[in-house]
Amino acid sequence: MSTLQRKLLRDLAGMWGQALAIALVIASGVATYVMSITTFEALYATQQNYYRDYRLADVFANLKRAPERLARRIAEIPGVDLLETRVQTQVNIDIAGFSDPVSGLLVSLPDNAEPQLNLLHLRQGRLPVSGRDDEIVLSEPFALAHQLRPGAKLSAIINGHRKTLTVVGIALSPEYINIIQPGALFPDDLRYGVLWMARTPLATAYDMEGAFNDLALTLFPGTPLEPVLEQLDFILTPYGGLGSYGREDQLSNRFVTSELQGLEVMAAVFPVIFMGVATFLLNVVISRLVGLQREQIAALKAFGYRNYEIGWHYWQLVMLITLLGVTLGIVFGVWLGHGLSNLYQTFYHFPYLDYHLRTGVALSAFAFSLAAALLGTLHALRRAVRLPPAEAMRPEPPARYRRGWLDRLGLQRLLSQPARMILRNLQRQPLKALFSVIGIALACAILVVGSFQEDSIDYMVTVQFRLSQKDDLSVALTGPSSHRALYELRSLPGVNHAEPQRAIPVRLRAGQYHYRTGVQGLTTDGVLYDLLDTDLQIIRLPPEGVVLSEYLARQLRVKAGDSVTLEVLEGARPVRQVPVAAVVQQYIGVAAYMDIDALNRLLGEAQALTGAALLVDATARQSVYQRLKEMPKVAGVTNKAHAISGFYDTMGENLLVFAFINTLLAGTITFGVVYNSARISLSERSRELASLRVLGFTRAEVGYILLGELGLLTLLAIPLGFLLGRGLSCAYMASALSSDLYQIPLITNPSSYAFAASVVLVCSLISSMLIGRQLKHLDLVGVLKTRE
Repeated sequence: MSTLQRKLLRDLAGMWGQALAIALVIASGVATYVMSITTFEALYATQQNYYRDYRLADVFANLKRAPERLARRIAEIPGVDLLETRVQTQVNIDIAGFSDPVSGLLVSLPDNAEPQLNLLHLRQGRLPVSGRDDEIVLSEPFALAHQLRPGAKLSAIINGHRKTLTVVGIALSPEYINIIQPGALFPDDLRYGVLWMARTPLATAYDMEGAFNDLALTLFPGTPLEPVLEQLDFILTPYGGLGSYGREDQLSNRFVTSELQGLEVMAAVFPVIFMGVATFLLNVVISRLVGLQREQIAALKAFGYRNYEIGWHYWQLVMLITLLGVTLGIVFGVWLGHGLSNLYQTFYHFPYLDYHLRTGVALSAFAFSLAAALLGTLHALRRAVRLPPAEAMRPEPPARYRRGWLDRLGLQRLLSQPARMILRNLQRQPLKALFSVIGIALACAILVVGSFQEDSIDYMVTVQFRLSQKDDLSVALTGPSSHRALYELRSLPGVNHAEPQRAIPVRLRAGQYHYRTGVQGLTTDGVLYDLLDTDLQIIRLPPEGVVLSEYLARQLRVKAGDSVTLEVLEGARPVRQVPVAAVVQQYIGVAAYMDIDALNRLLGEAQALTGAALLVDATARQSVYQRLKEMPKVAGVTNKAHAISGFYDTMGENLLVFAFINTLLAGTITFGVVYNSARISLSERSRELASLRVLGFTRAEVGYILLGELGLLTLLAIPLGFLLGRGLSCAYMASALSSDLYQIPLITNPSSYAFAASVVLVCSLISSMLIGRQLKHLDLVGVLKTRE
């Protein structure tokens, strides 16, 4: 082992606390990067492999009814590869021992054969036999929620007739990674699932022999999507086509894609913060080390060591600290990533998980960290290399002290002597103080960002389900019905109030911009559904015109007073020019709204509804459920309270994991910055502090001078951390994570700021206590010796 190598190990041992603190900050950044990237790659690779292996379709279309021979005409569209027609319908389900309304989507399977597209991944059992009209395969999330296994039985209302069905298989499908009931906003596996049945018995039950009402197809690679959708819509329009759409607009795929975008945002934001702090810490530590070792550097050069050998010696120290941080970060990041991926697997119901750490991710993490370390220490390394031996043998010239603003304003008389020392030292080293404040502020910002996610979700749910939607139950009907259906719902014992709703699929156009969504018809004098503006003030539906959500208005580049073209995608498919009456705030989903009477006039129909919002007495809820189950026109029932509860049950675990990770990582940053700042300040001012002890200052007063400065910097950093967390990270994440599924509001509650400040203060206190113990070991005798 060479002399420089032994010196390297001694230096590292002498500064092990500072080195470990820096390594932990680097490890935090690397762990966040590795966790985000590996989880993203695992989910993306699993998603793509799952889609490929189980042949998820590229195009989907729903319609009312078309003859099977039409499939040959569709297959002749240029670019179409595989085509499969299906029969599907919504059904009500009755499960023994479960009183709430349950519904499901019943989908046909080819007789005695596997489907060509959207294959099932059987977890248990087998596929239905075509000759049996009572055999079904259940989606696994629904089966697990009700603890159903092959051989279990349940009842379903199929075309108005109750039928007992036998579960013969449990399966997953790439088409239903995330299963959401029509009209609902969140998955509810207890109350909605997918059932697959052989084609012949299902078609017979719904008078669909030789016909279909749903199809899926794949395209040859390189085939443009839009021309295929246009030709497909043209062919299906006479048969009640509801508008075709590509895979990117398929609801389940959109949920997964949205989550992947969130992981990309996380991978972009957090590692940059950690590496920025690590860069600052390395700069301070190595600069101070070079300053303390001036005489050693001079001696090494006098003995013949060259400049590059001196520079390489200190660069090895930096690399060892960085390598320790990267190694810890990769190990911790893989552990976190694997756990997070498993969490997503249970949420999105993938049949397997393709999780692994690519060599490229580890190398990029190391390169990223090394670049940050080089950036932070380049100036200090240049000082060590360029320091002439003769100059290095002399002590550093004393700093030039001037009267600061405290003295010029005469405020020093209002402060104690230790307090004046604290403020004067900060005035004389403003750059160092600024960097310390920024480092602690970034830790505080990470905590604010972590809490922002939970605060935003709470706010979204409050606005959407407590301020806007005030109903208890939402009832979907099997199709457009007369007002007689509403009277029947109102007459149910326990129903205090009922309001009609009319939903139609549409395509909205404004110039070259268009968007496929739905128009919701509501009553102008309703009390169960309020439209809110951006200030959360109620907007009454106008008698004419359409009201757009803010996100939809942005997509179409329109505002109140403009006009849009409304293309109805069902029935006679009228096309009308309608004015935009107002723009409303909506955080979940994208929709347009009209007065229900105006919407029915636009469709050329009499008073009709496709659903209703109910206000139900809590004591009669179970009896209302039972009566709704028995009504053949009811296609499904959504309980708002259950939907919110299910959403929080699902999201709660994710939020808890993210909150824990954010708290741990932010605590690491705070500890690293405060501990290193205090340790460096102690080494720089040990002679001064020991002199004060000799002059009669107590240990408490000396500790107040050293640690009071750090406390003041921490207090200054916390408000800056609030601003950075909200203004930069939260605003960026809210913008980046918003999509047509969710529009994330920029909301942070006071309790979140209080939590962030508390964590920073506690970590600062722990660091200060560790440094405070070292004040007991000040060399008071060495202070009296004259430094040459």
